[in-house]
Amino acid sequence: MNLMKKMLVAPAAVLALWAVTAQATTDEAIAERLKPVGEVCIQGEECKGVGAVAVAAGGGARSADDIIAKHCNACHSTGLLGAPKIGDTAAWKDRADHQGGLDGILAKAISGINAMPPKGTCADCSDDELREAIQKMSGL
Repeated sequence: MNLMKKMLVAPAAVLALWAVTAQATTDEAIAERLKPVGEVCIQGEECKGVGAVAVAAGGGARSADDIIAKHCNACHSTGLLGAPKIGDTAAWKDRADHQGGLDGILAKAISGINAMPPKGTCADCSDDELREAIQKMSGL
């Protein structure tokens, strides 16, 4: 009987040690799987890590030409629904005169005007990027 106990104790001890190790690994794996994959940022509040993510994703400041080509051309190249055409400085100047200059046009671009949604179709554009795009399109 003594030999039988010895034969059972050794595997039981190994199994107990393995179970403790497996549980620790499992808890760590679970914690890793449950950690947040992202973060919600609210405009006007600092959001940690967004700059690093934008740089890693190839983001950062885009050129006015890139923004115009991707977001503005659809309407401003043809004058769709009364949008001032790219390069029509007179039409842009008239808008600027009625809306408080370039700052007024920028404010309308940010909040949206007529059929144009807020920030046009470039919801992730910064105010500075929008200003540069407007300056490039308008010649102001």
